[in-house]
Amino acid sequence: MEARDATAGALLSSDGDEQEEQTAKKDAAPKKDEPQSKNGFEKVFGFRKEDLTSWHSLMTLLNRPTDPASLGIFRCLFGLLMAIDVTQERGLSHLDYKYLDGAPVCRFPLFNFLQPLPLDLMYLVYVVMFLGAVGIMLGCFYRFSCLMFISTYWYIFFLDKTAWNNHSYLYGLIGFQLLIMDGNRYWSIDGLRRPSIKNAHVPLWNYTLLRTQIFIVYFIAGIKKLDADWVEGYSMSYLAHHWLFDPFKLIIPVEMVSLLVVHGGGLILDLTAGYLLFFDVTRPYAFFFVSYFHCMNSQLFSIGMFSYTMLATSPLFCYTDWPRRFFARFPEFLRAVLPLTSPNIQPSPSCIYNEVQGTNTEGQESPPVPKASNLRLRHKLGAIFTIIYIMEQFFLPYSHFITQGYNNWTNGLYGYSWDMMVHSRSHQHVKITYKDGKTGEIGYLNPGVFTQSRRWKDHGDMLKQYATCLHQFLPRYNITDPEIYFDIWVSINERFQQRIFDPRVDIVKADWSPFKPNPWLMPLLVDLSPWRTKFQEIEGSLDNQTEIVFIADFPGLHLENFVSEDLGNTSIHVLQGTVNVEVVEEKKNFTLQAGEKIKVPAGAYHKVYTVSEEASCYMYIYVNTTEAALQENFTKLYEIQERVRNGTETEPLPPELQPLITAAKDDGAEVDATDPIVKLFLKRQRRMKEVKKRREAGVLERLERFAVKKYYTIRRGFLMTAIAMRNLAVGLPPLEQLTREVEFATMKAPQADGSQDDPLKDEVGHGEL
Repeated sequence: MEARDATAGALLSSDGDEQEEQTAKKDAAPKKDEPQSKNGFEKVFGFRKEDLTSWHSLMTLLNRPTDPASLGIFRCLFGLLMAIDVTQERGLSHLDYKYLDGAPVCRFPLFNFLQPLPLDLMYLVYVVMFLGAVGIMLGCFYRFSCLMFISTYWYIFFLDKTAWNNHSYLYGLIGFQLLIMDGNRYWSIDGLRRPSIKNAHVPLWNYTLLRTQIFIVYFIAGIKKLDADWVEGYSMSYLAHHWLFDPFKLIIPVEMVSLLVVHGGGLILDLTAGYLLFFDVTRPYAFFFVSYFHCMNSQLFSIGMFSYTMLATSPLFCYTDWPRRFFARFPEFLRAVLPLTSPNIQPSPSCIYNEVQGTNTEGQESPPVPKASNLRLRHKLGAIFTIIYIMEQFFLPYSHFITQGYNNWTNGLYGYSWDMMVHSRSHQHVKITYKDGKTGEIGYLNPGVFTQSRRWKDHGDMLKQYATCLHQFLPRYNITDPEIYFDIWVSINERFQQRIFDPRVDIVKADWSPFKPNPWLMPLLVDLSPWRTKFQEIEGSLDNQTEIVFIADFPGLHLENFVSEDLGNTSIHVLQGTVNVEVVEEKKNFTLQAGEKIKVPAGAYHKVYTVSEEASCYMYIYVNTTEAALQENFTKLYEIQERVRNGTETEPLPPELQPLITAAKDDGAEVDATDPIVKLFLKRQRRMKEVKKRREAGVLERLERFAVKKYYTIRRGFLMTAIAMRNLAVGLPPLEQLTREVEFATMKAPQADGSQDDPLKDEVGHGEL
């Protein structure tokens, strides 16, 4: 009797036994060969207690013959998604922008000796990676394809730490796992080339490894979310304002959406998804919530193929023969191109067979009868690798006592921590100061000069690499032996803005080691975290025209700040400690205690010194007078336009306001305006209407827009690759021809001109405080 209520999704499932039962039924095997009914433990967990009592029985269990169908479908989906990912998140479509030949660019490899190849050869690396992904998808020269994919993938991964995230690390892990698995036993070209492996059993550890890996992704991410900031709703509070959460906001206020849905829902799902996917009773519910979760993530974040890859992993927790039952529902004439639906599976030397299966007594065609097999070296290695790999994956997220130099207000190297979305950061002030080692001259650099990344601001290892790179490039500009100092202000999870690194340390000469604590990392002022509740009260008491920034600083340090002329009403309010405010131009100093405030002049520098023994806390309250005046003008223009529309405007409009009449009569018309305020008003109106139109678009229109965007992205990647391959084969063409070819490859769809998907950005705004 086949136990459909057994937990086939468990880490050590009973799929092999079930498949043997199916084969026995099909072949009308004698009853003496049928397995005995399963006890309650085996029905729930998929294996017997006796399977764990000895090393021999555990290895036998891990090498149990299992249906290859589910693994084959996952291999195909993973290869397809990785082939698409090569042009997307891996960056094939903008490779020429990323790897600029000969340009002075600071890069951030894991190992400093790793450097990108010349641009055309980098395209070749991507071609190898793409062909490897396609080979995995088709199951063609499977091992070689896996090797092609992971060797180039990990090279690109290690080449740029600024692109690291958890799912990029996951792709590399899965690619490595597939390399050592028998993923080409089902629906593969290798199966057509080699009939001996077609539709052959795979050992159970193949599924155990993948299922455990996905369990770790969910569960460790949930454990990381037990952090106080996440539980209290500070990590991702901004997400609640996204339109995807509008249905929840009809029932509960946005603050509760953030706390209960975003943070509470995310925590519960991550902690429970891995378990719920294991059991037959809970798996349908897990499928619904997990699918809903990943579909939302695909819209909330720019994370490439990750959401779709996680959706592709969910069926791994089903019965391993689900593809046979699924494709058996299709019409007969499609069976030639669809995966096999026959339950007759060939024996495989990769598996351990305990008993001789029954033979067919009805004269029907049946697969070769496997004989009882003994443990071989390959079986032992497979079991040992599975156990060691699982232990290592549970250990790595908590191994930061080893890699201490990477701990910069996070849990270490972000890639393998699975601390997804636990920290949100905002940067208010970034200053790079250089000092000429020969003349002592001091100057300032534009933050991000010589680099295409922003992530160096948050990580000590990258900051060290960036400072070393600047030290090498600045002598080209007559700056001898420069010293480099960074003053970086960061707010993590809605805390005070505070320094992350010591601004008094020359990072070029500073010590950094991945195995030692970073000596120039400033401590996170966690004792000030309770102030966040007060922040919300203060912000709630202000009007819409007033903005606020909360600052915390260490004793003996000072903040040098410039107030933009747009911020005509800026004041400093001290919340804790004692500060000394120096107005540079007026050469005046003012000492402020907690509860006191001072107005600082616009268009001028001032310095705020922390003179108390403990950290000081203060806030800037300011009104963007320019923006306020602009909004007032916009309100008046809108009222005039509404009167023109409904015919109540009796006074003739002056020439500079005439474009309002044309715009009111024809909403889609492009109207030229001479007055800059009117021009900006009309431009903003057009953009707002376009955004509204795009958000209210139907499903088909959204799909068309998505498809067109992806088409031009993929198109550019492949055309630029073709150009690079031609260059490698026959050499560079004349510059004019190369320019025309690149322009043709970079062609975009007409509606793609302009950043219509970007949030509205006013041309008039305030600068950094």
